[in-house]
Amino acid sequence: MDIRQITPNYAVSPQIAVEDMPAIAAAGFTKIICNRPDAEIPPSHHATTIADAAEKAGLEFTFIPVTHQDLNMQMVADQKAAIDTSKGPVLAYCASGTRSSIVWSLGQAGEMATDDIIKATAAVGYDLAGLRPRLDALAGNAG
Repeated sequence: MDIRQITPNYAVSPQIAVEDMPAIAAAGFTKIICNRPDAEIPPSHHATTIADAAEKAGLEFTFIPVTHQDLNMQMVADQKAAIDTSKGPVLAYCASGTRSSIVWSLGQAGEMATDDIIKATAAVGYDLAGLRPRLDALAGNAG
């Protein structure tokens, strides 16, 4: 597992597996968000399989499948709501962690400075500088 902590309450990871649940729970996470569509992975890693294992480990589970071409603001709002209603730290995953970083970043626009959003994701290996114009527009800072 490659967990990358973006904030104290939000981390991202590439694909996780059933056998990762004890370590995720032991790390203090209380909710898992799956941003990876089932069509990308074998049945052993489908959201329902991971959700079942997560719930057995005492973790909440939310499924918000995201693709780069279909990413929309409803997905961003759903991700933000899932994070905001969590009882503790959240781990979101997709194929590499990039999509989970992007939907988090878009949800933070207007709440965090664009520079801080980009620095937070860059610090854990996700270069989202290309999102700057969209983040600024969402924050009402387009100039």
